[in-house]
Amino acid sequence: MDALDAPAFTLRQLSYLVCAADEGTIAAAAARLHVSPSAISEAISELERELGSQLAVRRRARGLTLTSTGADVVARARGLLATSRELETSLRGAPGELVGPITIGCYPTLAPTILPPLLAGFGRAHPRVELDIVEATHDRLEGRLESGRIDVAFVYDTLVPGEPRRAKLFELPAHVVVAGDDPLAAGGSVRLAELAERDLILLDAPPSSEHTLSLFAAAGVTPRVRHRVQSSEAVRALVGRGLGYGILVQRPANPASYEGYPVAMLEIAPRVPPVGIDVIWPASPEPTARTRALIDFARSLPWPGRR
Repeated sequence: MDALDAPAFTLRQLSYLVCAADEGTIAAAAARLHVSPSAISEAISELERELGSQLAVRRRARGLTLTSTGADVVARARGLLATSRELETSLRGAPGELVGPITIGCYPTLAPTILPPLLAGFGRAHPRVELDIVEATHDRLEGRLESGRIDVAFVYDTLVPGEPRRAKLFELPAHVVVAGDDPLAAGGSVRLAELAERDLILLDAPPSSEHTLSLFAAAGVTPRVRHRVQSSEAVRALVGRGLGYGILVQRPANPASYEGYPVAMLEIAPRVPPVGIDVIWPASPEPTARTRALIDFARSLPWPGRR
């Protein structure tokens, strides 16, 4: 066969298979792509006929499961689809101009620190790049980088599902947050043992909760958890009200809670290991030129605590 001969299958058939694999069912893939379930099913069946192999097992009650051949085809199809999309996108702009979408994943508590300088600076430099934001905790990132639904993400350097490529942006140690009128506020630092009989407002979102509890475990202290909340601002709000103390990594410039109650940040003594903040991206395929530009831009910014 000549290298220039077109294959018998189409990119649309490949995209339908990849979407069905990502969603787990024909119905979910159809809803995501805004086509009928029969169109998805027929495309996959035609692709199987053209390739001469069964790619998926379809069960009404259990959804769609890839065969070993199907998994290989999906992995290769991701690269083909990414390359074809990039070809289409690159033709929209002038030579050397970056054009097209980038989907950015960001851990929620990092968003107030990461997103403002990133979106403002990169947006000015590359106005024709569309920046879409997905805020997600580490556990919810699973599969999204590998599937191409997220191009790049900003996360803490703890375990992230899969094996993405990464670069460290900066690192900060955790600190204790207390109400502004708390007697500890004037001390500047505190030992975790001093907090054992106090109420903890726990940021209960992985990996923040695990990290906080690991600090206490390393110090031989069992914290008394009073409330569990999902955001760092909620932690600061409850602390400002005098309902307990918190453990956070992010350091807002505003020395008050959302309601305006003063809060104070205390260093932990002895000093605890800092937490790294990383930019991560899929191991394959290679990032597009615009995604690579975003990664390079992020690495160039003067992040807090950066040496």
